[in-house]
Amino acid sequence: MSEATKKLFNSTVKVINIGLPSFAQDLKSQGVDNVNIDWRPPAGGNVRTLSLLDALKRWQSEGEK
Repeated sequence: MSEATKKLFNSTVKVINIGLPSFAQDLKSQGVDNVNIDWRPPAGGNVRTLSLLDALKRWQSEGEK
């Protein structure tokens, strides 16, 4: 095992959790340092709504020229 790998496995774990609060809570209950980022897909992941939002952004940027 390389020295870098040994150092990695002997170091304290710190986690950035994106989107699943329950995962962050589980880590916290195990004493793992973590930061939870409350992230959700744009438009709730709805493809049609996302395409409408993209069209609106393009329309707005054209009006700013």
